[in-house]
Order: sequence, then structure tokens, then C-alpha cells
Amino acid sequence: MLVIHRRIDPQPVWAAELHLNFEARSKSRLRCFSAEGEDVGLFLERGQPPLYAGECREAGAGRTARVCPRPEQLLHVTCPNAFERTRAAYPLGNRHVALQVGDGWLRLLDDYVLKAMLEHLGASPENIEAPFQPEHGAYGGGHPHSRHGEEDFNSPPKLHQFGVRL
Repeated sequence: MLVIHRRIDPQPVWAAELHLNFEARSKSRLRCFSAEGEDVGLFLERGQPPLYAGECREAGAGRTARVCPRPEQLLHVTCPNAFERTRAAYPLGNRHVALQVGDGWLRLLDDYVLKAMLEHLGASPENIEAPFQPEHGAYGGGHPHSRHGEEDFNSPPKLHQFGVRL
């Protein structure tokens, strides 16, 4: 089994390619297969952004694996102008929909309810098959939220501590 742990800079040569959809690229623990058929175990840092196209990871024995997004069923959304595109993006963001933003278009995973909503807003959603690489979002820094003295214990931040006065 090829075991992958560490993110490294893009490399000109790699030993294995991982063809993964967006959901698989978003997981911190995953068992999959390389394009060459080798069994692969991904053990990624928690809280990191999803794996992106062309990213390289270091595997055991100094081998390198390269990430390739697998084509998925998407909605490719176009609008007559930037205002209408913003108007279409707003309810998608409000629903926390993973969204890829391009020059004059939006892409999201295929969903017939969202497609109907976008059509109602005057957008033109079209079904396509393509790799999906959405924005990670405003809070996607991938930095740990450990507290002083707890460096080995990486947990989500405590957003609300009810009953505590600061």
C-alpha cells in the first residue's frame, strides 16, 4: 500500500496519479487506488483545504503522488451580466454550496433543485462533465487552532463559551 502523508511542492515527475472527485479530495482519511491500480492510503492534516489539481504529496520510500481531479456532473452557470451572476451566486453562498468561480461563469455540483432556482433567477445553468475545483471559502486557511501548551492536540476552535466573561 502506498501511504501518503505530507504535502510537497509540485514536482516534474511522479510515481502515481490519484484521480479523485471533489468529495474524495475533501477527506482527511481515505483509502483509494492510484491510476496505476496501486492501493493508496491518504492520511492528510485535518482542517486543510481540499486537495487541488496538480498538487503533489510525498509517499513512503520517497515516492511522489500527483492529484488529478476526476470529471464530475456539474452545472455550468452563465448570466447576461456581472450583476445577474452576483445575484445568482448570493443564494448559493447562503446555502453554503461549494462553488467554482470562473471568468463569466459559476460551477457547482449538479442538483436539480438548485438548477430550477437558478433558472427562476434568470441564470442559464447547463449540465456538463468537468473537473470540479471550488473556492475554499473565506475561512479556509488550513492553519491549526491549537492553544498554547496543546500543540499536539489540534481541535476546532471554541467559538462560543457560554457563561464565561472575558
